[in-house]
Amino acid sequence: MEAFELAGDDAAAGYRFQVLGKPDSEPFALLEKLIQKMRRALSMTHLQTNTGHLQIMDMTVRGRVEWNGDEGASQPCVIIDGRRIEWNDLGAMLSAFEGWQFRLEMLDPGDEA
Repeated sequence: MEAFELAGDDAAAGYRFQVLGKPDSEPFALLEKLIQKMRRALSMTHLQTNTGHLQIMDMTVRGRVEWNGDEGASQPCVIIDGRRIEWNDLGAMLSAFEGWQFRLEMLDPGDEA
């Protein structure tokens, strides 16, 4: 089961949520799991604006890797807090953590991030 935010042109944009179940799963139970997952994700904020620039609020950032929409592009974009962030802009936000270590973990869309 999947839920996603629509842009003005009826295209999927921003938030996207998914839960997986067995073929014989009760649909309303899956819907309840999806709503709980959405509430948990929407209650977290990872970015803040400071002097007109986006910054990482804390030490953890959760998001989704997406195609940036440009056929010839070699870099993706990411969706964080329902906002599209270009790869270079993410790099600029990460520069505040120069010298720090990090862990990048890829999760299935149905898993909890």
